[in-house]
Parts: sequence; C-alpha cells; structure tokens
Amino acid sequence: MQQDPSTKIFDLLQFGEYGDVNPSVCDSATFTFMQAKTMLDTFQGDAEGCFLYSRHWNPSNKYLADALSAMEGTESAWVTASGMAAITCSILQICNSGDHVVCSLTTYGGTFAFLFNYVKKFNIDVTFVDITNLDLVEQAIRPNTKMIYTESMTNPLLQISDIPALARIANDNNIKLVVDNTFTPMIIAPYRLGAHVVVYSMTKFINGKNDCVAGAICASREFIDSLSDVNAGTAMLLGPALDPLRSSSILKNMHTLHIRMKQHSKNALYLAEKFREYGMKINYPGLPGNKGHQKLAEMMNPEFGFGGLIAIDMVTADRAAKLMEMMEKAGVGYLAVSLGYFKTLFSNSGKSTSSEVPEEIQREMGLSEGLVRFSVGLDNDIENSWQKIKTCLEQL
Repeated sequence: MQQDPSTKIFDLLQFGEYGDVNPSVCDSATFTFMQAKTMLDTFQGDAEGCFLYSRHWNPSNKYLADALSAMEGTESAWVTASGMAAITCSILQICNSGDHVVCSLTTYGGTFAFLFNYVKKFNIDVTFVDITNLDLVEQAIRPNTKMIYTESMTNPLLQISDIPALARIANDNNIKLVVDNTFTPMIIAPYRLGAHVVVYSMTKFINGKNDCVAGAICASREFIDSLSDVNAGTAMLLGPALDPLRSSSILKNMHTLHIRMKQHSKNALYLAEKFREYGMKINYPGLPGNKGHQKLAEMMNPEFGFGGLIAIDMVTADRAAKLMEMMEKAGVGYLAVSLGYFKTLFSNSGKSTSSEVPEEIQREMGLSEGLVRFSVGLDNDIENSWQKIKTCLEQL
C-alpha cells in the first residue's frame, strides 16, 4: 500500500501572479530578457526559473508538469502534445541505433506499431514477450538491451505487470524500465515501485473529458533535462509541445482525478460482477481469481479500486459489433475508441485500437476477435446501465 498520491497534488499550490486561484495561462511563444547574459544562461540551462521559448518550456506547461511529478513521486515531468509523443520521445531518448528493447507483447496498438515497424529504420531491434513471464523477460535481455517497456495494466487484455520485479531485472542489467500507466493513474504509482520512466496518454483518465489529446513523461530531473536539452533533447528537437491552453484545462481536471478514479473503479467492479453472474467470459483484475488480481492488490493504492477497464469475450467480431450497436442505441454509452471518459465507451479491440497488431500475433497474445473492451463511465445509477446491457444480451 502506498501513500495517497492525491495528497501530493493538493499540497502543490500554484497561484497566478495576481493571486488568481487558477494559475494564469501563458500563451506566449517567446520570452523577453532584461540582460543578454540571462538569455545565454537560459540557452545553456543555467538560469533557474527563466523561460526561453514555448517549445522548450512554458509556465502553464510547467505548472501541469509539476502537478504530475508530485502525483507520481518523480523529481520532474514533461508534457507533450499526445500520449504517443510521450512514448516515442522516451524510447528515442534512451535508445540509439543498434540498441535492443524488450517489450510486452500485449501493448497499445500505436506503441506496438512504433516498436514493431517504425524503429527498424533506426536499426533498433525489439523482442516482444509475455511480460507476466519474468523468466522470458530475463531470457530476452541481450548485451545491447537498453530498455524494458511495458504497461501497468496492458491494453487490451488487462494483464498486470509486476513492476517491482521488472525493476529489479532492469537494475540488475543496468537498463531502464519504462512503464505506461495510462490505465491506472493514482491506482498504481510505477516510479515509487521502481520504474525509471512513467509515460501517460493524458487524453484518457487524467483529463477525463475527451476534449483534447495530450501526453506526459515523469522521471528523474536528469532524464527530463536530457529530453529538453537544446542540443540533443528528443522532446526539444522533435517539438511535440503541448498547447498551454490545454495544459491549463488538464491541470484543473487533475483535481477531480481522485474522485473520478474511485467512481470508474466502483462502476467497473459492479458490471464485472454482473457479467460474471450472467455467465459471460469476463476479464477484470478486480475480481478474485483473475490472474492479475493478487499482483495488482499488492501494488495498488486500494482507495482507488481496481480501475475502470473491463473486457468481455463475445467470441466473434460479428457478435461483438451487434452487441455494441445495440448498447449504443440503448443509451449504455458510445461505440468509440479511447477511455477515461465520463460516459462508458466500448470497442472491439482487435478491429480498432489493436488493429495494428497482425492477426497471427493477436492470436498469439490471446486476443479474441470478439473481445469488447469497456471503459466504464461515471454513471450514477450503474444498476440501470446494467439492465440496459442485460436487455441487449438477451436480445442478441
């Protein structure tokens, strides 16, 4: 059990320059200096508290980054224009041509495509393994391995990564453990468990409104400084800067994250239990007997529950499609990708967010063509939602 990370966020008070309770939004692309030497020092990274150019740092982005690092327990953080920007910048900052990565076979489709297809042009080799099999992880490590990459709760099979054990393997081999914590903010704090870099798609639970796309990288000050270095920093030079107006809105939304995660988890557990009682093949780490249940229970902040993602197996893609269409018409939620929204979202992962994964690899990882992933919303009357789902199942 870990310290409640929401406490750290609330302890971090940021006022605007006029005492405004919400930090002022800074929409300047560039910043002025009263002395030329200060500009020179800022370029060299030696001027504390000074801003140079918004692709590098912006006060609004810094406020959000500070809140994220407080939540994660890291020394620093960096915000990006998308979750994929956070993932790719982290990987490319760590890896050079000729290096090797060990990655969870079950991972977000965009991440899989980047590591399976894109990094080949940089002569970076990747071995995909069942991340829950620690022996396979250790066996996959080579002399040129630079990183183990995984997700706290994998997408879409909801496997639970043993972060402390993976961190030990990484440390024993002098490599980095990078963990995508998009599915489980506040529930799991990977850095406190030994991960070296934590990445997020803030589009999902952290923002919670599905009104913007954003990402984050939380890590040591040394790593974040290397990312933003004007000469060799991947984030600085590739330029995935988050718009400060979006940073401001996400920062405000973070202050309800602890409440939202509790409700997402409460509703997901309720539906998972109902699906199980109905006789469905259900995957939810909050259910005793689930393969990842005990490991998640050991790592989690229990106050926030087991998360808002569940998956059911409708066996075929056609049955999955029919059920989702019926549920949308019944008002259960939306047939849409993404997650962490206040309305329930559902999609057939193999035909959507995991469609970048070749079908033979989908079968290898155990992804059924009929898997329907639910991101359970903040419904006040979750029993009413279940009755709508049940009616759809009965009519199918």
